[in-house]
Amino acid sequence: MRDTISSCLTEAAARTPDETAFTFVDFHNDRDGAASCLTWRRLETRVRTLARALRRAGAVGERVAVVAPQNLDYVVGFLAATCAGAIAVPLFPPDLPGHGEKLTAVLADADPVLALTSPDSLQTAEKFCADQSGLRVRVVTEQDLTAETVPDDGPADGETPHPRAGDCAYLQYTSGSTRVPSGVEITHANVCANARQALRAYDIRSGRNCTVGWLPLYHDMGLVLAIVLPVVGHVHSVLMDPLAFVQQPVRWLRLLSRYPGALTAAPNFAYDYCVRRVTDEERGELSLGPVTAMVNGSEPIAGRTLDRFQQAFAPAGALRTAMRPSYGLAEATVFVSASPAGEEPTVTSFDRDALAAGTARVADGSAARAVTRLVGCGRPTDQEAAIVDPATHVRLENGRVGEIWLRGPNVGRGYWGRPEHSRATFHATPHGDDPDDPACHWLRTGDLGLWHDRHLYITGRIKDLVIIDGTNHYPQDIEQTVENAHPAIRRHHTAAFSVLTDDGERLVVVAEHVRELTEPDGVLDEVTRAVRAAVSTGHGVAVHDFVLAQPGTVPHTTSGKVARGACRERYLQGASSSDVQAERETGNA
Repeated sequence: MRDTISSCLTEAAARTPDETAFTFVDFHNDRDGAASCLTWRRLETRVRTLARALRRAGAVGERVAVVAPQNLDYVVGFLAATCAGAIAVPLFPPDLPGHGEKLTAVLADADPVLALTSPDSLQTAEKFCADQSGLRVRVVTEQDLTAETVPDDGPADGETPHPRAGDCAYLQYTSGSTRVPSGVEITHANVCANARQALRAYDIRSGRNCTVGWLPLYHDMGLVLAIVLPVVGHVHSVLMDPLAFVQQPVRWLRLLSRYPGALTAAPNFAYDYCVRRVTDEERGELSLGPVTAMVNGSEPIAGRTLDRFQQAFAPAGALRTAMRPSYGLAEATVFVSASPAGEEPTVTSFDRDALAAGTARVADGSAARAVTRLVGCGRPTDQEAAIVDPATHVRLENGRVGEIWLRGPNVGRGYWGRPEHSRATFHATPHGDDPDDPACHWLRTGDLGLWHDRHLYITGRIKDLVIIDGTNHYPQDIEQTVENAHPAIRRHHTAAFSVLTDDGERLVVVAEHVRELTEPDGVLDEVTRAVRAAVSTGHGVAVHDFVLAQPGTVPHTTSGKVARGACRERYLQGASSSDVQAERETGNA
């Protein structure tokens, strides 16, 4: 069984050495994108050369950080670290705006012995690493590790030592920004199993399909989709830089049109972004019919987004059956479940009050009842999921809301250097089972969800749940209501959370205004009244404080999710709404 990244790479290179393995499309100096490629033979040569140098540098069993920009050097660096028997730490370059503090924290936690980067980022990376006191980091570039500069006194061809399946391949740092960074230990067996689960769920086959992506390679979905899944599944990977997507989202859709049979993935906001930013003229150039699967995941999936995207791009051939709502998390490598292949996404309206009370009741269509529309994420592939009461650990029946627990070969080993946190999260035991039996251990996801009509539905995060006067409210529902309350409010940049007052927990909403609004004070009262009325009517709760903030105020994680906990902390530190409104945060804008 090919159960390590290294063995999968060897097999792919042996089967089709001259076929293209990876293509990077660079839009930095070319509006149409300049493509650079690596064949499987060239990829393995570069990876093995760098891996030998890493082993000689004492990296076996140690952490090796990848701080390169998104390009083929990043691919080679990550694969070389894992194939050398080191523990890769996929990160981002020091000059990524707004993320220097997180990079410092992660490097301190992982304590790598080496950092890999591209030649054009060498100076920046060296300076940043030199400034990190106490970190044993030095920069190694692929350019310095060619066959000409590294003596070939290693094992002969065919004798390259492969890591073991149970060895840790890499640390996947979660994107949360409100706590000390946590690196999930992902073994070779974990990631190879998860790649195969995804290949099966999305029906991706060598010789027929490819992957196309712009997601950051330091993000779990981007890493597996663009690097590991192509190696394990022996499929062509086409990637571009996230900034190129942000600048012109049509670039992503053009690549999907250019490379038929593509599997791609993006968070919900990206599909809305395409609807807003891609012009009618640009849509006329596209051909999205051959796309195999467009994964929508990583953040709450909105049924309205699915509808808007389909309406906008159906003339370009987009098929509703190609849209695949999915669920996953870093602790399970990345992939857990997806809507069934060949079926249109399932969107169900549930009674909001019943859902808040922990029961899924399909709405009867009465206009007097508030509803929550949830998108089904299918069933897990080759892994188990259970809905469990988070307090009693008792398994719940279908239709009840509880914490999602997982069990399968893709579940990570634990958190790097955090044994107690690992036991609590990765070794959870349902009520009545033997806690000392590893076969009874489950992963606690921290996500709330339910089973209904063959689908897993995600309702929210336990830590984000807003509880006012004993009633549960899902923050994403409130945020959606707020964003629809007035056109001055910027979509996907709203945070709803509770704060403790003398009268108990109360609701606070921080929402950014649209960039086009030059005089926010002129509409503040109007927007505030609209928000308060909409939330009161839709959710039966009063807004204790509403902050209309500048663009860039609401913090986001490195994967683009609203960081509600960080926003709450900054709100409390501000001491007043005016302080928060005046503050310019450094999260994703």
